[in-house]
Amino acid sequence: ANCLTMVWKLFKNLSEDQQRYERQLIFEHPAFVKLCQQLLRDSRRMMRGDLVFTLHAAVNLGVPQNTLLVQTLVRVCQEKLNQFDNRCISVLATTLAGLEKDKNVSALQAGLQLLVEQRIPSIRDIFILQNLMKCVGKDAPVLLKKKLEVAVLKEIDDLTSLNALRLFSALVAMSYCSIPILNACSKKIQDSVQDTSFRQLILILEACYSLQYRNVKLFSAIADYVNSTACLWDKRQMILFLSAFETLGFQPSELMGIFAEKVTEDPEFLNLKNLLIVLRVYSRLNYIPRGQKHQFFETLHNCLNKYLPQISNTELLKAVYSLCVLGYLPHRALDELLQKDGGDEILPSDDLYKERKEVMLHCVKACMELDSPSFTKPAFILTESSSSLLSLNLRKAREALIELLGDENMFQQSVQLPYKYHIDFEIRMDADRKKVLPISATDDHADSNVQRLAFLFVPLSAFCVGTTHPQGKLAMKKRHLSKLGYHVILVLNKKFQEMTNEDAVEFLKGKIYSENAFPVSEVTVQDNK
Repeated sequence: ANCLTMVWKLFKNLSEDQQRYERQLIFEHPAFVKLCQQLLRDSRRMMRGDLVFTLHAAVNLGVPQNTLLVQTLVRVCQEKLNQFDNRCISVLATTLAGLEKDKNVSALQAGLQLLVEQRIPSIRDIFILQNLMKCVGKDAPVLLKKKLEVAVLKEIDDLTSLNALRLFSALVAMSYCSIPILNACSKKIQDSVQDTSFRQLILILEACYSLQYRNVKLFSAIADYVNSTACLWDKRQMILFLSAFETLGFQPSELMGIFAEKVTEDPEFLNLKNLLIVLRVYSRLNYIPRGQKHQFFETLHNCLNKYLPQISNTELLKAVYSLCVLGYLPHRALDELLQKDGGDEILPSDDLYKERKEVMLHCVKACMELDSPSFTKPAFILTESSSSLLSLNLRKAREALIELLGDENMFQQSVQLPYKYHIDFEIRMDADRKKVLPISATDDHADSNVQRLAFLFVPLSAFCVGTTHPQGKLAMKKRHLSKLGYHVILVLNKKFQEMTNEDAVEFLKGKIYSENAFPVSEVTVQDNK
């Protein structure tokens, strides 16, 4: 047992290439075969610590799970399970987390789960607890997950930065979002972010995404650290950071500005895969670098043109869509996309993602018209108001508007516009924005003196995390409604629903009659304030 454990201790410190070479030498060595045979004979006579460390070493050295050695050690562990102390349970839990489920492994995991539930009150070591969390996995009963959470929180004051990182991955393995544990871990990581490796930072962000955990202070601390040490990071590492932030809906604006400069100065590092990531990130997070908008777009456009001969139809649609959302029309790529659309190459009938691609293609075509320099605001817009029942989320707004304006004929609800755009409420006002006009009085003719207000009640997820900065699709809609002659007012639905009825009326009154409620100038793609 000591021999095999020592081999593992030496082996784990090698590089991946060295490990691959040494593993082959170990498995082909005559003494290794004899060692395995002796372990098989003596497995039932081993001390409990030797038993679990032997299994741990064998699994981590790469001995196949279906071999007689591994299966025998698993069965003996099952027989002696009740004799294991907390340290042995922790090592066994770590080992089982790396094994695929089979008959023997499943039986041992079930037994270990019962033992863990009994032992939890006596365990005072966070390291052991996080190993157990990994082992019980996502299929564990909620009550057991809760018991482990309570046990960890009792020892949370002794949390180290290393244990904080491990707890993140343990909660992911358990598929359990414990806000108190995550908050404590986040604080510890923020305090020591400069000592955290690239891989660990990426794993933290990925864990936050898996657990649907949003902590603006943690994200900002990581972004600020990467931003302040930008000269130390490889460009591809920065792309991975930006991609991780994008999946979380968090906009690290300073980092995105620095990276945009790097792209503009030296675009050669952008292969097709990285180009598509960059386009997706900047599009979804609705970021255009200040002072270099034209250069940035032209650089990305030129890179895209370079890859047009080899790009797939789906990648072409995604790339064009991303640039269009940002308000930029890549003409050469657009021409190629439309040619393929005419031949049904973009939307084949058997495509699993056909509906999603149809939406993207529709957005592209809307952008071609509305974002074209030749587009002029129409004098008259044909609208269609739906009389169907409003969703529960909008009923409160409707009641507040009736109380404020005195009559439901003073506004339209669920308005359908050209280009498949939809607004929740439309209100029309005089040129001085002092008086609300009846819908019927302005419905049948064009009047340049009529001001149109479009109210959009949007979810929190439509904004970048921790801000009121709209993400790409909402920013595009806002821009296009402005082109159609609307003054767009975005209302965060969650906060509106939390208001009292009186506050809701006052809030809408302020938005409708205040001169600062909406700008007269056209809504831009981005407002970095």
